[in-house]
Amino acid sequence: MTQLGAIFLPQNPPERLREVVRAADDSGLDELWLWEDCFFESGIATATAALAWSQRVRIGVGLLPVPLRNVAITAMEIATIDRLFPGRLLAGIGHGVQPWMRQVGADVESPVTLLREYATALRALLHGEEVTTEGRYVRLDKVALDWPPSPPPLLLAGATGPRSVRLCGEVADGVILTASTTVDGVREAGSLIDDGRRRAGRDAAPPVTVYMTARSGAAAAAAEGVRAMVDAGADKVVLEPTADEDPVAYVRFVAEEVAPLTA
Repeated sequence: MTQLGAIFLPQNPPERLREVVRAADDSGLDELWLWEDCFFESGIATATAALAWSQRVRIGVGLLPVPLRNVAITAMEIATIDRLFPGRLLAGIGHGVQPWMRQVGADVESPVTLLREYATALRALLHGEEVTTEGRYVRLDKVALDWPPSPPPLLLAGATGPRSVRLCGEVADGVILTASTTVDGVREAGSLIDDGRRRAGRDAAPPVTVYMTARSGAAAAAAEGVRAMVDAGADKVVLEPTADEDPVAYVRFVAEEVAPLTA
């Protein structure tokens, strides 16, 4: 069966999250994904609460905008959550939406350089390494986690432009593609990711997660779209509701109506 997830949009108030998490857990949904969009809700705070309120569903965060976060703090947070809830956190990082980054004074001249430096350092920290680096943006002096997770969690990264997608193939353990990605776009991204993987000398291309917009009540159409994404190279599909969807009903729709059609 294809792995499916659903997104809890941050346009929903945080106090609705508990009932959505419980519905996801009870209905058998594989994954519930959260966003750290400015200026709605924290990805780390909501992920921690969601994991505490649930027993089995995996919780994804896509994406944590790296210009906003010191890499050591992000490593500490991911490591802590993974030790509290082993194997259930899926943490993704990315450039962040550039107008938002400028709005808070966190934009950088080269987002690609920042993401490369950040992902390299973060992955090393999560693997229990001591990191010293003097990059253009990321600077660490003998930094190591006292409580590294074991085994280390997968580090995911998401992007849209070709250079950034290729970079994700180089430095990440999994790649996230937005809901604007078409079926042909998934194929094109797969080639870029594989190219990045080869440049880094990695044996296997990182798995691809793609978001896909789907409305409740259209299970057959959603399942058809999921199958098309998988055929194009997606390893996992996370369904994104429209803003008018009830989030509780939506996770049940994905788990109980769409998932059986994608078996």
